[in-house]
Amino acid sequence: MAKTMQFDLVSPERRLTSVQATEVQIPAAEGYMTAMPDHSPTIATLRPGVLRVRSTEGTAEYAVTGGFAEITPAATSVLAERALPVAEVTAEIMDGMIAEAQAAADRAAPEARADAELLVSDYRALRTAVGV
Repeated sequence: MAKTMQFDLVSPERRLTSVQATEVQIPAAEGYMTAMPDHSPTIATLRPGVLRVRSTEGTAEYAVTGGFAEITPAATSVLAERALPVAEVTAEIMDGMIAEAQAAADRAAPEARADAELLVSDYRALRTAVGV
């Protein structure tokens, strides 16, 4: 039997999952990372992307927009700004997120514009990744 760790994904609205996971692929600000049992303690900032959880129940995918991941040898907890199971993501939801991010980028001060445009690009990539 594969070694597991506790995995919890929560957003301000709800707890999305709490399972024993064998690995969690996280869209971190520095790039995708994989947390596994016995991982070194780490805290990572999330960027928009698809979070994948492999557990004894199979693989589950969630669209996340940002937040933080806390990884310890025994558990991984993700506190997401927004998170939805990929199956619940619609084109309308993604279009709304992209429009909101684009409006913020349009209002951004010159020194913050590059980061704001990167967020718009990340949301567009997330839309493609979830297939809507």
